[in-house]
Amino acid sequence: MEGLFPIEWPRVPGHEAVGRIDAVGSGVQGWAIGQRVGVGFLGGSCGYCEFCRSGDLVNCANQEFTGIHHDGGYAEVMIANASGLMSIPDSLSSADAAPLLCAGLTTFSALRNAPAKAGELVAVVGIGGLGHLGVQYARHMGFEVAAIARGADKAELAKKLGAHHYIDNAAADPAEALQALGGAKVILITASGGKTVAETFKGLRPGGVSIVLGVGPEPIEVSSMDLIFGSRKLEGALTGDPATGDETLRFSALSGVSAMIETVRLEEAADAYAKMMAGKARFRVVLTMD
Repeated sequence: MEGLFPIEWPRVPGHEAVGRIDAVGSGVQGWAIGQRVGVGFLGGSCGYCEFCRSGDLVNCANQEFTGIHHDGGYAEVMIANASGLMSIPDSLSSADAAPLLCAGLTTFSALRNAPAKAGELVAVVGIGGLGHLGVQYARHMGFEVAAIARGADKAELAKKLGAHHYIDNAAADPAEALQALGGAKVILITASGGKTVAETFKGLRPGGVSIVLGVGPEPIEVSSMDLIFGSRKLEGALTGDPATGDETLRFSALSGVSAMIETVRLEEAADAYAKMMAGKARFRVVLTMD
């Protein structure tokens, strides 16, 4: 929508789409007409590039992005690659499932692949579209959870989502607060901004890792001393593969993890988008065809 990717216009945006299969291509196997499915940001892997052949479907060299390389979900119908589909459990409504196809998958996959074990301290920075799901997943995975955000007014929400601790980074040094709790094994950065990463990085215990999910133009600056002394790590994570998407949806249904959503009719998509960009969405706006 903002032109951050090269796009051939016109283009239908939207990359968290849920619907029922209306037709299948002649070469499609494993999917049936009437089945309820979803597609996230990654439109589907090619299956033959170097990364696909090694099992890294997320970094497929020919990966297309839904709503960018081809038309997305701001519509009543769309065409999706079978290799990008995820299966929606019957126990999840379509509106509840949609935000889990990217925001849910991204946070779930990053935490599940992180080195933290049950009982260890995991911090989630930001309580927004990604962060409010990250806190829930971290709690249900058995971690000790610290939520970090700006302002005392978010403390109640953080505890409601499952955080054991809330750190107001406007009132305290978040790294010092994390070290007072023993140091974080994992810090999940769901808010954008390089300063956010740097301010919390020293809160890692030795061998800990900061995983960046929030995208922004601001560079990330951490000192080599903080990296080397303590063998700390800094890495990024891009969503997840469709199989992990299936597991995200199943785990969410089993644990009760859900996005806080408000639904808006498709005809009001422009107004809903403007509300989201103004930072007034709490926390995900879902377009419906009802």
